[in-house]
Amino acid sequence: MIEDISFYVEEALAAGVGPVVELGVGTGRIAIPTAIAGVQLIGVDSSPEMLAVCAERAREAGIADRLDLRLGDLRRPPVDERVGLVTCPFRAYLHLANDEERVEALRAARGLLRREGRLVFDVFAPSREDIEETHGRWIEREPGIDERADWDLAAQTLTLSVRGASGESTMMLWWLEPERWHSLLAEAGFAVDGCYGWFDRRPYAGGEDSVWIAHARK
Repeated sequence: MIEDISFYVEEALAAGVGPVVELGVGTGRIAIPTAIAGVQLIGVDSSPEMLAVCAERAREAGIADRLDLRLGDLRRPPVDERVGLVTCPFRAYLHLANDEERVEALRAARGLLRREGRLVFDVFAPSREDIEETHGRWIEREPGIDERADWDLAAQTLTLSVRGASGESTMMLWWLEPERWHSLLAEAGFAVDGCYGWFDRRPYAGGEDSVWIAHARK
């Protein structure tokens, strides 16, 4: 996945002075290009192992001084600073299992924002075709790496398994339709500025992916 990188870097540059916060920073796939572009970034993740990889990649790229990596949860990010931009890339909000957790996380992001600050994130809801093509099948996504998707339409969950030479891992994601995300943002105190159908900023007109930009209401 590379199509989202330039989008999030552009959003970070547009945020102006001060650090931005990236929730679910992972191994730094987006954070490191953002820091290379000159942006100070606070990266939060619940995985110590991913944060360690991110820190090492930042050192290798020579931008470790621009990344402040912190262990924490999407719902309670360990950030006291107030910032102009909070991002949550690569569908990280889909790790939240119910509306209570989602609203808690969205309100936590809102609490980090300065006046006129924005929240930017992306999520997906699968198409019927994608479910039918992938359900219960191991598919080689990259050389030596297989992926299996087990979909539950009633619960709106995806159990995603990945296996390769170094082992196997499984995680669960919970998806929502875009209309529901719009309602949850309103409940958390946000006004939606834009909803795109992809990272090229095309207006959302149906489809699996949605990219959201919202600001905190007064």
